[in-house]
Amino acid sequence: MTRAIRFDGHGGPEVLRLVEVDLPQPGEGEALVRHTAIGVNYIDTYHRSGLYPKPLPAGLGVEAAGVVEALGPGVAGVAGVAVGTRVAYVGGSGASYSDAAVVPAAGLVALPDSITDQTAAGMMLKGLTVEMLLERIGKLSRGDTILLHAASGGVGLIACAWARHLGVITIGTVGSAAKAELAAAAGCTHTVLYRDENFVERVREITAGAGVKVVYDSVGKDVFEDSLDCLEPRGLLATFGNASGQPPAVAPATLAAKGSLFVTRPTLFAYIADPEELRLAAARLFELVTGDILPIDVRHRYPLAEAAQAHRDLEGRRTSGSIILVP
Repeated sequence: MTRAIRFDGHGGPEVLRLVEVDLPQPGEGEALVRHTAIGVNYIDTYHRSGLYPKPLPAGLGVEAAGVVEALGPGVAGVAGVAVGTRVAYVGGSGASYSDAAVVPAAGLVALPDSITDQTAAGMMLKGLTVEMLLERIGKLSRGDTILLHAASGGVGLIACAWARHLGVITIGTVGSAAKAELAAAAGCTHTVLYRDENFVERVREITAGAGVKVVYDSVGKDVFEDSLDCLEPRGLLATFGNASGQPPAVAPATLAAKGSLFVTRPTLFAYIADPEELRLAAARLFELVTGDILPIDVRHRYPLAEAAQAHRDLEGRRTSGSIILVP
C-alpha cells in the first residue's frame, strides 16, 4: 500500500483526497520509484477540472523525482536505470501525486549529483518544455525578439534565463511589480504589467512597430487574439497552455490577413516520446542548470496531503517559480 492523491469526479481542488492504494510490482519495462519530491504543474489542474479529462476515478500528477526501488522484466539496458539510482521523470503513470509509483523505465532520467531531488521535481516538465519551445520550435537566433506571457511563472522564469543565454530579447507580461522584478532578475529584457498596460501597444513600441518573431502563450483565451497582433510577418504563435481557458478558433484567412502567420499547439510528450530525444533534451537542461545559467526557483513546498491547497494557490495566481509536494 502507498498514499496517493485521487479524485472520483472532475471539479475544483476540493475533489482531491488522500487515500491508501495498492502498489503493484513493476511489470515488463517498468520501474518502481519511491518519490522524494513531486512537481505541481498547471496541466494537473486541467486533468482535475476535466479540461483534459481522465477516466475516473483517477490519480494525478505527471512529474516526480525519487529513487528506483525495483525493476520489472526487460529493463536491463535502459540507460542509467538501476535499483538505487536517483531519477526523475515526466509523464509516467499520470499519478505522481503519491509516495511511490510504477512507471515506464524508458521515461526515467538519471540525476547528476549536482541536482537535488527537489530541484529536479520542480524543473523537469517546465525545463523540458522550455527546451522544446526555444530550441526546437522557435528556431531562435541571437538578436531575435519574443513575447513571453506569464514571464514570472515556473516556465516563464526558466524561459527568460534560457532566452538570455541564447542572446534573445524577451518581452514578458506579468501581473504585478513584484513579479516584474522576478522576471527581470531571471533575464527578461522588458516587462509589461498586463493589468495596467496594453501589451500589444507596448510590444509595438518596444519593437518600433516590427513585432516579435515568436509569441509563447501559456495563458490562452484572454491573450490569444491580441497575441496574433504582436507578431511580425510570418511570425509564430506557440500556444502551450490554457490558464485562462481554451483559446478561440482562428480562421486560416485571419492568419493570412495578419501577415501569413503560423500557429502551433505543441505538447511536450510528443517531443520526448522517443527515449533518445528525452535523454538529449534532459542533458541540455542539466548542462544549463549545473552551469548556473537557469535559475530553478522552488518557491513553494506543500505536504502531499495539502495538494488541494497547492492547486488553490496556483490557480489563484498566488505563486511564482516552481511548486512541489513533499511525501
